[in-house]
Amino acid sequence: MKNTEAEAPPARRPRKILDGGFLVLLGFTLAGGIAVFLTRGGGRVADIAAETLGFVAVLSPKIAAGIFIAATLPMCLPREKVGRLVGRESGWRGLAVATACGAALPGGPMMTFPLAAGLGTAGADMGAVVAFISGWSLLGLNRTLIWEFSFLPADLVWTRYLLSLPAPLLLGLTARAMMKRRMA
Repeated sequence: MKNTEAEAPPARRPRKILDGGFLVLLGFTLAGGIAVFLTRGGGRVADIAAETLGFVAVLSPKIAAGIFIAATLPMCLPREKVGRLVGRESGWRGLAVATACGAALPGGPMMTFPLAAGLGTAGADMGAVVAFISGWSLLGLNRTLIWEFSFLPADLVWTRYLLSLPAPLLLGLTARAMMKRRMA
């Protein structure tokens, strides 16, 4: 474990509550609510609001746990080792490691995105984080083994998987190139 007493925690970046993404979502939400109100009435809007608040109540502890992981992961992992394994100078090997870790990770976005954010803060570069998320999204072994092989013909699953295999590596390499260009 990292000696957190000897090192200062990373500087916090201020986060806006009302950013552009939130305003876009708010706009769509209001437009949807108005459309439902006009077509189905206020009772249906109230039902949807109650269902949504129930869903938020169930989801909030998972999101809080994910945020806690993202905040504590950089303190638990030695930055120099993470940097060597999946940092800017780790090359194709780092992208392959990030892709494989993403593919092996079970769970949904409430686990994946906080982990990706935590890895980025702990020393992984943008390319490795993109490869990690893409590996989870495109190559998730849990989903492939449990869902795809259960419902789809095996040749279709293998074809999809093999065609998707290079994508996280190429996306990670592209992200690295974009970051290098931005820094130049």
